[in-house]
Amino acid sequence: MFGSKQTMKSIRYARYGGPEVLEFVESEIPHPRGGEVVVDVLASSVNHIEAFVRQGHLAETLPLKLPTGQGSDFAGLIREVGAGVTGWKRGDEIIGHAVRGAHSTQVVVPATSIVRKPKRVDWEEAGGLYLAGLTALDTLDGLHLSKGDTLVISAAAGGVGNIEAQLAAFAGVRVIGTCGERNRDFLREQGITPIVYGEGMAERIRKAAPGGVTAFIDNFGQDGQQLAYELGVEPHLYRSSEDRKRIELAALDPDDEFAAHATSQLQRLAEFTSDHALHVVVSAFYPFDLIIDAFEDLERLHARGKIIVGMRPANPDRIIKQRDLHEARP
Repeated sequence: MFGSKQTMKSIRYARYGGPEVLEFVESEIPHPRGGEVVVDVLASSVNHIEAFVRQGHLAETLPLKLPTGQGSDFAGLIREVGAGVTGWKRGDEIIGHAVRGAHSTQVVVPATSIVRKPKRVDWEEAGGLYLAGLTALDTLDGLHLSKGDTLVISAAAGGVGNIEAQLAAFAGVRVIGTCGERNRDFLREQGITPIVYGEGMAERIRKAAPGGVTAFIDNFGQDGQQLAYELGVEPHLYRSSEDRKRIELAALDPDDEFAAHATSQLQRLAEFTSDHALHVVVSAFYPFDLIIDAFEDLERLHARGKIIVGMRPANPDRIIKQRDLHEARP
């Protein structure tokens, strides 16, 4: 009806727990304050660290005032521009990062938290770029690897690990990726040497890297440090799952300096995707109404690449569920 208020739908939770504590909340679409933009979100993604926070595992490290929203990654169209914002207008296609607010049909963020979406990058890929990409890029930047170095990445088919593998390979680094049996051919097709989990991994990696291993990134979180030691990796060239978590937690609760750094890294990631150096692998796509299903699948730890949530799916009859893909395999 003419003059009626326009509303948005967001995911929130009022207590710690599994996906069952997530609830949809409807509220009025806000107007931006000075320096802000309102974005119509088209795609977002779900991340393991967001699930850990919601489950309460990090309550002491990252205390939350409940109820709260969630979601860091988003891509969409600018809906409204606040006072003092220059260089942006309604309808611009953007990729951005939010502090616990991206799982919503609209989001309000500082204009300093968005970058332009490359034309060749589809919405699903753009919606899964930020948090996994930031974590991967920060991790690689800290290792200072060069062309000809050899890098081992555990869980190399996962959201963060696969971005690390692609970016390292693009820089001329030889990448060995550990994985489950079902992802062996997937990694090989990306030019990554796959090593399947199981007994004798150190020996199999040595055979694949007769010149030695330069660095090791552990995204799996099980015995990575021991494996890196067996491979002769210098301690300063080993990155643990705890190192990864520190980056992710900084992104979930950024100060002004880290927020600016995050946008700078997001700009680099957008350029990598535009230059075909990086492709965000989308393993499953859910409409926003099924975001609880998306988190349930994420927490099964079977996802390859990223699980994406679409706020306006063009054809909801063709939703791809990671659960169905996994259970259909022999």
